[in-house]
Amino acid sequence: MGTDRVFVAQLAGLPVFGPDGERIGKVRDLVATMRLDASPPRILGMVVELATRRRIFVPMLRVTSIDPGAVTLSTGSVSLRGFAQRPNETLLVGQMLDAPVRSVETGDEMTVVDAAIEPTRSRDWVVGRLAVRTRRHGLARRGHVQVVPWSSVTGLTLSDRQGTAGLLSVFETMRPADVAAALAELPEKRQHEVIDALDDERLADLFEEMSENDQRALIGHLDSERAADVLEAMSPDDAADLLAEMPDADADALLALMQPEESAPVRRLMSYSADTAGGLMTPEPIILRPDATVAEALARIRNPDIPPALASMVFVCRPPTETPTGRYLGCVHAQRLLREAPFVLVAGIVDADLARLHPEASMGEITRYFAAYNLVAGPVVDAADHLLGAVTVDDLLDHLLPPDWRDRLPTDDTPEVADA
Repeated sequence: MGTDRVFVAQLAGLPVFGPDGERIGKVRDLVATMRLDASPPRILGMVVELATRRRIFVPMLRVTSIDPGAVTLSTGSVSLRGFAQRPNETLLVGQMLDAPVRSVETGDEMTVVDAAIEPTRSRDWVVGRLAVRTRRHGLARRGHVQVVPWSSVTGLTLSDRQGTAGLLSVFETMRPADVAAALAELPEKRQHEVIDALDDERLADLFEEMSENDQRALIGHLDSERAADVLEAMSPDDAADLLAEMPDADADALLALMQPEESAPVRRLMSYSADTAGGLMTPEPIILRPDATVAEALARIRNPDIPPALASMVFVCRPPTETPTGRYLGCVHAQRLLREAPFVLVAGIVDADLARLHPEASMGEITRYFAAYNLVAGPVVDAADHLLGAVTVDDLLDHLLPPDWRDRLPTDDTPEVADA
C-alpha cells in the first residue's frame, strides 16, 4: 500500500476516494478484532463517514493505498449498511487511544496516545506498535512519549478488558476448536470462571477439542456430578479417551455417576485397546433399517450436529439399530444418495462389498484401509456381523499425531476472536 507503518491519529479525518477519484467520505476510525492472547489485533477495516453523516464499514481488503493526504479504495461500490460494532471489536481512535496500560518489563502505568498499524506478510494489517506516555502523579510533569511493540504492554487484550460475561458473549460466535485454544491462553482463575458459566453441552463440545493436558486440568476443577454430566454430553469415543487418561478409581467413580444408557457405550469402547478400531470408533454412526428411504437417509445426514466425516455414509442394518446392531447389510455413500430418487429404499442401493474393519484392527490396518478405499469413515463389524460403530479419519489423525499436537499449533494459526 505504499507504506509500512501508519499512526491511526493521522488517519482520522482523511478523505476516502474511489479508484476514479470520486470522493466517498472521510475516515472516522479503524476497527480491530481483539485477541485473547498477547498477539497484535488484526485490523478489519475503517469506519467511513459519508456526506450524509451516515457511518459505514469498509473492509481493509478494499483499501489499495494509504497516503498522507488520502485513502484510496479499490472500488467505488461500498455497502451503505450502517456500521455496528461487535462485542469482540474495538475502535482504535474511539476506544484504544487514552486507554491505560502497564509495561510488561517495569510495571509502570502508561496511557496509549496513538497506535501504529503495520502490514503483515499475509497482507493483513495489525496493531504492531503503540505510542505510550508514562503516567505521572501529583505535580510531576507529563511523562515522555515512546513507541513500543504491542507485546511490551498489558491491559488491552480481551481477557484483560472483559469480564467473564463479555468473554462468553465473544465465545458464542466462535467454533469450539477456536474457543478451546483461546481458553488455554487464559489465566487459570478466568478459565474456571468461564467453564463454570458454560452449559454442559457447550462445555462438552470444548472438552472434545482440548488437548489431554487441558482436559485433565479442567475436569479436575468440576465437581463429580457435573463432570459426569459433561461426560454424558460428550460423544462416547471422546468421553472414553478422556476417562482412559484418568486414574482407574476416578474413572470408575465417574462412570458410576453417569446414566447407565450413557455409560454403557463408553464402557464398551474402553474395553478395547486405544490403538485399535474398537478403541477409535464412535458407537453412534448413522444407522438405518433396510426399509428406510433415500429421503430419510438424506434427512439424517443433513443434521448439522453430525460431523462431516460421519455424514459421508449411512449404515444399513437389521434391527436393533443401536450398536451393537442386528445383522449388518452394508453401507450407502452420501454421493450415491444424492443420485437416487427420494422414494428409493436404501436396501436397494446398499454397498455390501465394501471391506469392513474388525474391532481389533491395528492402526496400520486402519490407515491402509482408508488409503486403499479413499474413505473418511468405515464400518467396524464383529465376527457375528453386528455393526459396533464407525471409525472416522479425524479420529485416526488424532491418534497418529503426537499427544500434545493441540498445544503445538503454529503461532500464526492462533485463533482470532472473529473474522471480518
